[in-house]
Amino acid sequence: MRAPLRDAFRRLVLGRAWLTFVVMCIAFLCFGIGTLNLLHLLTANAAFLASNGWMAVVDGGLQQLVGLVWNGAVSMFAYVVFKTCEHSMVDWLAHPRTNISADAASSDDDH
Repeated sequence: MRAPLRDAFRRLVLGRAWLTFVVMCIAFLCFGIGTLNLLHLLTANAAFLASNGWMAVVDGGLQQLVGLVWNGAVSMFAYVVFKTCEHSMVDWLAHPRTNISADAASSDDDH
């Protein structure tokens, strides 16, 4: 079964080194902004819910907790996009594509 979104990402973004770099930078910024102070906010929210119980839920503490978890999930997605672009860029820089016929000819000359 094909994954059209994954295939489109590979073709459109990972197929162009400059766009891969741009998307990698954007994903890095999204991850950084999304996780900035996230652990502190989650801890404070959990303490608020634990100490105030039902009143904290009524005041929106549970809704805020769901929002913080969603923010963490979106940040993790941005991290995965960043790491995918990073892997592609490292592969592109470290292993440039070579002409297969030229490689085969040079190996025949060695023997």
